[in-house]
Amino acid sequence: MLTLLSYNVNGLRSAINKSFLDWLSQQSPAPDIVCLQEIKAQAEDLPLTGIEALGYHCYWHSAQKPGYSGVTTWTKRLPDRVVAGCGIEKYDREGRILRTDFGHWTLLNCYFPSGTTGDERQAFKMEFLDDFFRWMADLKQERPHLIVTGDFNIAHTEQDIHDPKGNKKSSGFLPEERAWMTQWFQSGFTDAFRYRHPDRVEYSWWTFRANARAKNKGWRIDYFSVSNELAPRIGDVRHLSDAVHSDHCPVWMQIDL
Repeated sequence: MLTLLSYNVNGLRSAINKSFLDWLSQQSPAPDIVCLQEIKAQAEDLPLTGIEALGYHCYWHSAQKPGYSGVTTWTKRLPDRVVAGCGIEKYDREGRILRTDFGHWTLLNCYFPSGTTGDERQAFKMEFLDDFFRWMADLKQERPHLIVTGDFNIAHTEQDIHDPKGNKKSSGFLPEERAWMTQWFQSGFTDAFRYRHPDRVEYSWWTFRANARAKNKGWRIDYFSVSNELAPRIGDVRHLSDAVHSDHCPVWMQIDL
């Protein structure tokens, strides 16, 4: 079984200052691969020796803008190939996609745009969704065994958000975003958490406001999605809500590859 962890850390330096590396070192089994999003840092800003001491090879796709966006993948297995970005400059300069190939399968660590800051960024998010969908259709022809993980910034169904009626006009739960997620999961991908736990209510993000996390008023916006051929190989998927280095929590998956 391969153990993977995906976590929007909302600033990796901040998470490390909140003992993220200590927490990671105590996980059993230790994750074979760690995918982090919204790292808000360049590799040279971080304590690489402490990360590498945990046994990881580290790969980075940081945003050009300091203190913004970015993803990093840490893996105990050396990948056969690493590709930063999707070849579309307006997304790649924000550090949103990092691809690693391992034998017959490919992992994509993704941080989808948020539209919460206004109409311009919401339009950018919808453009990203359309472009990502088309790009993935091509990649799936080349690499059919795919795991796509990260912060999608969309709660798919009413089961994935604490207040669906109150948020029906909120970015992250708009009808067009949810329709995109439905299309995504109809295009050859499986929601790994829902595959194993069709009725369970768990969240991966809580606003810092109004004591939302303590009240479990959250959203499930972080996913492992796997190509349908790999779905029967999923062992389990969980949300590790005890981890409090961020406004998100890690998503944990085991899969037999």
